[in-house]
Amino acid sequence: MTAIIVILLAILGASLGSFFNVLIHRLPQNKSIIKPLSSCASCGYKIPFYLNIPIVSYIMLKGKCKNCGASIHWHHLVVEIVTPAVLIAVFYKYGIRYDLSHVLFFKYAILCLMMIPIFFTDAFHQIIPHVLSIPLIPIGLLFSLHPYSDIMFKNAAITAAAVFIFLYLIALLYMLIRKQAGLGGGDIWLLTGIATFLGALNMPFIFIISALMGILWFVIFIRNRELEFAFGTFIAVTTVFWVFAGDWIISFLWF
Repeated sequence: MTAIIVILLAILGASLGSFFNVLIHRLPQNKSIIKPLSSCASCGYKIPFYLNIPIVSYIMLKGKCKNCGASIHWHHLVVEIVTPAVLIAVFYKYGIRYDLSHVLFFKYAILCLMMIPIFFTDAFHQIIPHVLSIPLIPIGLLFSLHPYSDIMFKNAAITAAAVFIFLYLIALLYMLIRKQAGLGGGDIWLLTGIATFLGALNMPFIFIISALMGILWFVIFIRNRELEFAFGTFIAVTTVFWVFAGDWIISFLWF
């Protein structure tokens, strides 16, 4: 039975990965994610369904458009592989725990999956579309109402409000002092949404780890205070990491 579920999740994940590639390409350009149908970004060739099979088509076409031969960016394949891998990993961590009625599988599957388009959108375009971050807030709050949720509503709501106010004040203070934006609005909404999923105990670790990763990246690769870099990518990576390892780290530190 487990093998069947894994196969189904792999198919679903690859399909979602293909859809995420549409989001990553079109949302920063304010384009419709429905129309036109899948097409080559270089020549506009409408990709037929038999050439639009996740993972398989990219490999068969050797990462090039069948019509014009233009290269298809490598991230398309990566997203279509990472998405089912993450979905299956969440299943193995949470989906087999029947005493929790699978609510944690659905909760953390949604959270981790949403981090994928957020990561690549911010990495390539330095933007976190509100349509990806803000919906995390009501979704996380809805999960917190479930009797088997690991984070209850009061915890989720208060943590989200505290995170939003704290980050907004920091951004405002930075703007007043430096006369330029520091923490982006997309980062604020993203962290607020994550707070509804993870609650008060986990959020300090999300802040600390993502900040350390961002500082390390800045020091090694950027070194220019005038250049912007995608902090949302570090938030996304830290969140997925914490979903899988956070409980172990907290128990280790606690005891």
